[in-house]
Amino acid sequence: MEITSVNNDLVKETAKLQQKKYRDKKFLLEGYKAIEGAYESGIEIDYVFVLTQKADEYKFLGDKVILTNEAVLKKISTTDSAPEAVGVAIKREYNTDMLKKSQKVVLLENIKDAGNLGTILRTSVAFGADAVILYGDSVDLYNPKCVRSAVGNLWKIPVFEIKDFGELEKTFEGFNRVATLPRAKKYLKDYKSQLPCLVMFGSEADGLSDKLINFATDSVKIEMAEGVESLNLSVSCAVVLYQIFL
Repeated sequence: MEITSVNNDLVKETAKLQQKKYRDKKFLLEGYKAIEGAYESGIEIDYVFVLTQKADEYKFLGDKVILTNEAVLKKISTTDSAPEAVGVAIKREYNTDMLKKSQKVVLLENIKDAGNLGTILRTSVAFGADAVILYGDSVDLYNPKCVRSAVGNLWKIPVFEIKDFGELEKTFEGFNRVATLPRAKKYLKDYKSQLPCLVMFGSEADGLSDKLINFATDSVKIEMAEGVESLNLSVSCAVVLYQIFL
C-alpha cells in the first residue's frame, strides 16, 4: 500500500495520536529503533508509514508497511525533523495480580516530565525493578517523548497507573516502603535493603505528598556535597535504585 497525501483519512487519524485524548488504545512509534524494539518485544503493531526509499529496512513488518513521503511523515511525527518511519501500535495491558509477586517496585507520584519518565523507565529496567507504578496525576506513559526517552525499555517492564490511595495501600501493605526525601534522617548509604520493597519518588516540583510520606515504613536521602540542594529526578532515581535494588 502507498499513501502520499497529507489529507488521507488514515494520515489524519494517525496524527491525532499526537494528543493524549486520542491515545486510549493506540500510540505512536517514531523511528527505526522504537519500531524494531516494539516488534521484537511482541508489541502488536497496527501499521507503519515508511519513507519509500527505506522500504527494504522494514521488510520484517510484512504487510504492516505503508509507503509514503516526507510530507506525510512530517504531519504525523512529533519531532522537529521527521523520522524515516512512524508506526502505530496497540497498548500492552498487564494484570495487577503480578504485583503480589513483585519484589522490587518503583513508584512515581505526580511526575510531569515525559522525558524524565522515559529515562526512569530505562533506569528501572537497568537496575532490576519488577514494575513501575504511576500514582496520582502523572504524564501520559505513551507520550511520544516518553516513548523515545525510554529507548525501547517501555516494553521491558510492566507499568501500572494507580490513582486511588486505598488501592495502593492494599496492594503494598506487606512491602517495605521507602520514601526518598531531601530531609530524611537516614542516608541512602546506611539503608539496608529488605524485600519486597516499594521505593517512592515525588514529583519534580513538589516531592512526595504527606500521605505517601506517612505511608512509608522508612525514608532515605542521598548524601551530596555541601551547597547542592537536589538532583534531577531521573538522576536521583538512578542513584537510589542502584543502591537499593542491586
